[in-house]
Amino acid sequence: MGKIKVAVVGVGNCFAGLYQGLEYYRHHEITEAAGLMHPVLGGYTLDDIEFVAAFDVSEEKVGKNLVEATYAHPNEVRWIKKEEMPKSEVIVQESPILDGLGIYILERVKPIKNKPKDVLDKQIKEQIKNSGARIILSYLPVGSADATRYWAQMAIDTNCAFVNCIPEFIASDEKWAQKFTDAKLPILGDDIKAQVGSTIVHRTLARLVDERGALIESTYQINVGGNTDFLNMKEQSRLKSKRISKTESVQSQLKKRLPDDQIYVGPSDFIPFLSNTKLGFMRIEGKMWADVPFNMEIRLEVDDKANSGGISVDAIRCAQIALDRGLAGYIEGPSAYFMKHPPVQHSDPVARQMVEDFISQAK
Repeated sequence: MGKIKVAVVGVGNCFAGLYQGLEYYRHHEITEAAGLMHPVLGGYTLDDIEFVAAFDVSEEKVGKNLVEATYAHPNEVRWIKKEEMPKSEVIVQESPILDGLGIYILERVKPIKNKPKDVLDKQIKEQIKNSGARIILSYLPVGSADATRYWAQMAIDTNCAFVNCIPEFIASDEKWAQKFTDAKLPILGDDIKAQVGSTIVHRTLARLVDERGALIESTYQINVGGNTDFLNMKEQSRLKSKRISKTESVQSQLKKRLPDDQIYVGPSDFIPFLSNTKLGFMRIEGKMWADVPFNMEIRLEVDDKANSGGISVDAIRCAQIALDRGLAGYIEGPSAYFMKHPPVQHSDPVARQMVEDFISQAK
């Protein structure tokens, strides 16, 4: 069926987890290994995913081959020894910085000095076209509003599908979704769900309580971690869309919305020694039979970067299937199942069946 050729924007920890994870599965029997929803999806295997172009803003990554850049500071994923990774001929190219670096990230990342915009735009377009990429995967930092829109437009200009893994609203923005429809290109978004993360657990529990006839009166979810994502999110001004995305993901599972002052969902703080470990704390309070009160508390500990890779590989393959079938605009089922803030919210069982139906139509 040919390779799925992907250009990645943001060679950070999330991408490092995805990239090293793909190599892990090349050495393990995928029908038995944990972490995969679909070893084969619409005829495409993990081996079919090929990263043919990459873009970043760090001096320590731009100009290096993709393997070297994946292990460069401040990335912390070390699941596979660097010398055991297959060699890559992909050289990480310069991306416009725009609003991609928050004030706290500048403590760890030295940004490259950007070329003039017209020169850089031309180089990026040529790089994508020459690489043969048909999908742009965005792993930009949270709060990169301008940078996300730059790359969404770049996807349109270079005839690529767009997979938006961060909480900037492109697929779920009617005007942007229409731009992709007009360009006859698919988009999946927005804000990738973790495989087993705080929001997917929180929304599942909220739906369970709701479906069992109990009443949720208040709930919260707070998360802490020690990687650059959490350092970046110390800057409160970058968190508006993140909080909206996570909160709406939970609210969407309830028959009746909670008042805004009775729900809190969002990142809380940066704890350096946690590194890539993420701790999630959730509490649900309410009433059950005869108005008798109940509450539950959950503590979740996960490797933050192991959580997106298993979702990204399916989102990428669904984007390729959409290209194969000539679909345009937002792709509803995969967006609803893989993303926190899709254009249309569905419960996870419904969204999962929509994905299975989408896949079966590709066979």
